[in-house]
Amino acid sequence: MKDRMPLLIPIACGVLLLAGLLLLLPDSLFSGLRSGIDNHGGSGGEERIAGHSGAKEEGSLSAGRDEAAELLARLLMMLASKDAKPNEAVLTFKDADAMKAFLARADAEGLKVLGTLDKLNAVRVGYTDLHKLRDELLKNGGDYSGYGANYYAYIPDVPVQDRAQQQEVGFGEGALAFMGVKGDFSSWGKGVTIAILDSGVAAHSAFANGRVRSIDIGQGLTGNGANDGHATAVASLAGGLSAGATGVAPSSNLLSIRVTNSDGVSDMFTLAQGIMTAVDNGAQVINISLGSYQQSSLLTNAISYAYERGSVIVAAAGNDQAAQLTWPAADSRVISVGGVDALGQRLTFSNSGDNLSSTAPGLGLSVAWPGNQIVSFDGTSGSAPLMAGAIAAVMSQVPGLTAAQAAALLTTYSADAGAPGRDPDFGYGTVDIGYALNHANVNYTDTSISSQYFNAAAGRVEFVVQNRSGHSVGGMTLNVNAGGTREQVSVPALQPGERWSYNVTVDEAKLNADGQITYTSQLRNPNGTVDQNPGNNGKASVVYKVTP
Repeated sequence: MKDRMPLLIPIACGVLLLAGLLLLLPDSLFSGLRSGIDNHGGSGGEERIAGHSGAKEEGSLSAGRDEAAELLARLLMMLASKDAKPNEAVLTFKDADAMKAFLARADAEGLKVLGTLDKLNAVRVGYTDLHKLRDELLKNGGDYSGYGANYYAYIPDVPVQDRAQQQEVGFGEGALAFMGVKGDFSSWGKGVTIAILDSGVAAHSAFANGRVRSIDIGQGLTGNGANDGHATAVASLAGGLSAGATGVAPSSNLLSIRVTNSDGVSDMFTLAQGIMTAVDNGAQVINISLGSYQQSSLLTNAISYAYERGSVIVAAAGNDQAAQLTWPAADSRVISVGGVDALGQRLTFSNSGDNLSSTAPGLGLSVAWPGNQIVSFDGTSGSAPLMAGAIAAVMSQVPGLTAAQAAALLTTYSADAGAPGRDPDFGYGTVDIGYALNHANVNYTDTSISSQYFNAAAGRVEFVVQNRSGHSVGGMTLNVNAGGTREQVSVPALQPGERWSYNVTVDEAKLNADGQITYTSQLRNPNGTVDQNPGNNGKASVVYKVTP
């Protein structure tokens, strides 16, 4: 989502100045003022109704010209944002009766009803004269609980391939093995419905036997634009079943709800509508591989609707290399997913943030594409459906688990990565379905080097060993090679799930002289130990000299 982050401008001072100017201007000049703000962008955000309790006298504004000017200034700043759909607003009402009353008078007030969400008491309206919207809010303020722009939501842009400081490796068809999937998993996801809120899933051999059901909420079922293969790729990662496009939960039921228009762009009202439609049609897991940097109370209410009914929303973190998650991934109730490469490194483009839940493969993924094609796919748009499929898989393999419980199992028993414990770059860690399903299996052994973490502030590399077995393991040794300096250290006995770290101070003189230092490590188990996943017992990483 390059160039779509909100502008950081001195909004507070601007609003005060604009409100003062509005007090001095006649109404006839407001349309020209609005045109000027449209050309320069505006601030995002939403407003709750406060202080607008309705007209003091029939047909008059509630508090005279000063309040009218202040409200108009607020509306101008909000609705003229470059991230807001032009000439649209979303209105929410205190109850169904208030909404019904508005619908009855909307035409007479000069407002066009574009859509309703009855269960959220929300209406999407179009306007040609902002004064009409202002007057409606002032005259009937007691009917409202809030108002705001209808912000755009975007499919994440294709990640920028700028990785000068990190060599990253794609997965091809290896993503499932990386996530601990092995053996016969053909029944995974059976009985679970995954909703794909995206550009509309196209027909493909990966979805044979009629496993995809499509619902039209006003956007059609599929499209032919450049971005319209996105949903097909996403769906195949969650639940595809064909050579080159096999998902994590190949027996799941897929529910396709197109939420994008012909340009491949969605909006908060349509996204909220899609969430509610998915919940009402039995989706236990809802995947959203698109987002916005603008927060919307309507979207928050739709997330609450899903959360209260036991549906779990999984969303992509974003591809902007930003220290900020896109919405809905930024909501703490949503399972937000970032991306890693085949070496377990956080992808350079993957957004980070305190609410990040997990990471999953996100580079060079083999996916389905319209026209029965198989293509390579990059981005957190692919990471999210791998988690969505994992939730469905765990639900099918552990009968009785709710979607929320399955998600909690996957985040609790994930492959720790980055700094030990939860962190903004990896969340709780990288999805490891084998570990999640076998964490209590005393016959399951999986010891691992979960991370080689460069702690720049402390000037050291931290080697994190994690016991993902269902029993304690002792007698391990860790071999470390720090740019040619070798060490062998004994690892203490670790209980199931326990982590242990070994720190190596970075040789600053060598780093300055060579420009980089390569660190490798290898974990050795005691003789006779059969490790279920020996591929995670070695790691390599590079620390680069920081140049101004």
